[in-house]
Amino acid sequence: YHLISHDPFMRRGAVAAMDDPPLRYRRILVPALAWALALGRDSAIHFTYIAVVLGFVFLGVYWLARRYGRAFFTGVTGRRLLPAPVFAHIEGQYQRHGVYGIFIARLLPVWRAVVPPFAGIAGVSAPRALIPLALASALWYGLLTWIVASLGTNLDAVIAVLARVNWILGAIAGAALIFLAVWSLRRLKR
Repeated sequence: YHLISHDPFMRRGAVAAMDDPPLRYRRILVPALAWALALGRDSAIHFTYIAVVLGFVFLGVYWLARRYGRAFFTGVTGRRLLPAPVFAHIEGQYQRHGVYGIFIARLLPVWRAVVPPFAGIAGVSAPRALIPLALASALWYGLLTWIVASLGTNLDAVIAVLARVNWILGAIAGAALIFLAVWSLRRLKR
């Protein structure tokens, strides 16, 4: 299917790579979207094909979580993984913070992967969940692409930026540890 993205009009012999799957969207929709997003440029099709496939994966994760997640987490195994009060808290936070909460959470590196399924489990509607997910992902990956493209030509600049980022993150982590230590000591004295 990836080859079809490069040749959607079957002018270069990619038709030999096709089969007859029962789900025709794999043969038509995914390559056509990749080709359209790449604006017909062969050099960009690899990236757009991966983006389209990942988009369908995230849409699938959201849909599966929305359809089956609540039933799973109210079952025996699900209650052990996610007790009812924690589940209620997560659902309440999605309802409380809504679209901007989903957008911000999708920008946080550790939480990025759990935002779509828990939005589905919490019963957030598709437009309220998928639009901020898409915008935050576009911002995140657009920023990463811009950083790599602008700094990738100069290794010295990349090393300097990474050293500075590591120093800043180390300082933040140190300050957080000091804060937690002081907070813990004060709490133990009570």
